[in-house]
Amino acid sequence: MSVFYERFARHDHGAGLKARSTHYCPGCGHGIVHRLLADAIARLGIQDRTIAISPVGCSVFLHYYLDVGNSQAAHGRAPAVALGHKLANPESIVISYQGDGDLASIGLAEILQAAQLGLPLTVIFVNNAIYGMTGGQMAPTTLLGQRTTTSPTGRTALMGRPLRMAELIAGLDGPIYVERVALFDARRRVKAAAAIEKAVRLQVEGKGFAFVEVLAECPTYLHLDPREAERFVEEQMLPVFPLGVKKDVPGAGWGAIAAPAFDPPRVASAIGGTPEAPPRFASGCARASELGLKLAGAGGDGAQTAAMLLVHAAIHEGLDATHIPSYGPESRGGTSYADVRIAEREVLSPTAPSPDVLVAFNAPSLAKFGPTVAPGGLVIYDSSTLASPPPLDPSVRVLGVPCSAIAQDLGQARVKNLVALGALAGATQLLPQATFLAAIREGLGEQVLALNEQAFASGLAAVPPRA
Repeated sequence: MSVFYERFARHDHGAGLKARSTHYCPGCGHGIVHRLLADAIARLGIQDRTIAISPVGCSVFLHYYLDVGNSQAAHGRAPAVALGHKLANPESIVISYQGDGDLASIGLAEILQAAQLGLPLTVIFVNNAIYGMTGGQMAPTTLLGQRTTTSPTGRTALMGRPLRMAELIAGLDGPIYVERVALFDARRRVKAAAAIEKAVRLQVEGKGFAFVEVLAECPTYLHLDPREAERFVEEQMLPVFPLGVKKDVPGAGWGAIAAPAFDPPRVASAIGGTPEAPPRFASGCARASELGLKLAGAGGDGAQTAAMLLVHAAIHEGLDATHIPSYGPESRGGTSYADVRIAEREVLSPTAPSPDVLVAFNAPSLAKFGPTVAPGGLVIYDSSTLASPPPLDPSVRVLGVPCSAIAQDLGQARVKNLVALGALAGATQLLPQATFLAAIREGLGEQVLALNEQAFASGLAAVPPRA
């Protein structure tokens, strides 16, 4: 089976050649490195064991091309994510694929610490001497004198000198294999293929940490055609970043890495807990063994606080619960939101792309997330700010509660989130009222306890009884 997908979903509804082409610019080195990595995975027969960590940068869409396990890491944090995968599943083959801005700038601390630890991991580092995805800014590997959008007259020593990452990694005690390769001609591509395969094979053999730096072309932001970009790498990058093996230490290997225990009694004992289930007062999730909720509004509406109180209340009932906040760039006036998952046993994914319950504090949030509510779900919206909701799935129950108006009548506009939480409690019967109140006391303190409890009770009372 090919390591590449038969059709690249990056090009939605693409057909023919378009369905099999990458998003990379003509002459970009990433496509070549993808192929060399895929070939190595195929030759070693490890496709079903491989996990590729995609970076933030031009190759952020690596998961669209390689049919292996994939994780997307925050900018620079790929080595930390890779370590998590390796320690959670020691038999996996974990490959951290990163660019120069990702690895050598914001992720410098992560790659140094991961390399020094020396666990069997494979890092493929693509160095094209420029920030490609974000507009051609100066990177840690940009050459002295090289012009970029942030060094328009050329990089000077006052801006710092280019980092030689292969030499830096090779100087650490942890790594066992470090090599720098290039792509500008067939001979170098053959050597690059061998280096990448060796770096992966060392992990298959359990030997240790391997790092391959690949000098690659970026014609777009070098402002060169592909042939000229190859000459730039050969004539200008090689004197600064000489090719070759920087470290190759025969290692006895790590041996077997103990897999973590997930047995509840053992985990409970390790953290000083108890395997006994906590007392539970709720009858369980309202609609299923796992429930997804989304609370959304403008910045300052209190959606995040309400979500956190909801999660704490669920945990008090012995349920598993998670809270994932999302603060968009439009957080003042647009919509920021929180995803909450509550499960009888274990939350398997913390996101709620199709929530069972939506609490919307403003019109943009309702317009954006209302259509995503699961059939048979519930929408609670602030009818003080929105006269009528847009058309939604007929099976979805829509409940308007004047959260802002109730809060104003209580003398404090900011408690509208607690009004909404009360309405949620009343409409879902998800958890006992006493459990919500306990979470409010713990989370918000005693200073305005009477007002907070009154806001919650008012929201509860605003929900009409169901026939």
